[in-house]
Amino acid sequence: MALEQSELDRVAGLDAEQRFDYMIHRVVETGEVWILTDAHGSVMLNTDDEDCVPVWPDLEYAEQWATGEWSGCEAMPITLKQWNHRWTPGLEDDGFAVVVFPLPGSGGEEDGLVVWPEELDMMLIREVKRSRKR
Repeated sequence: MALEQSELDRVAGLDAEQRFDYMIHRVVETGEVWILTDAHGSVMLNTDDEDCVPVWPDLEYAEQWATGEWSGCEAMPITLKQWNHRWTPGLEDDGFAVVVFPLPGSGGEEDGLVVWPEELDMMLIREVKRSRKR
């Protein structure tokens, strides 16, 4: 289901921690994590300390990032089950972090939170359990 522009604008106004929380809830709701891919695989970003895979909660946010040097990239969904069982262990084995829900821009609040895959996985599992109790 496509997001309305008002929702895109509202979420774009959130800071990195609020977007992280939004991402957790939204991924559990939709059952999908979104990444960008190119001919070489998943797009990677580099922070000062880590190599990271950027992730988004919805197609529209991932596509917003696919401009400039990433304009040839395509957004790809990963099911929550695939994320938990395949991507988290794979990223950990390769020593990659995850940058959660970065926004296009020149830094500052556009940056996403950088977390270890296990930390993101733990938050997603916790939210799944919480949502089942409702």
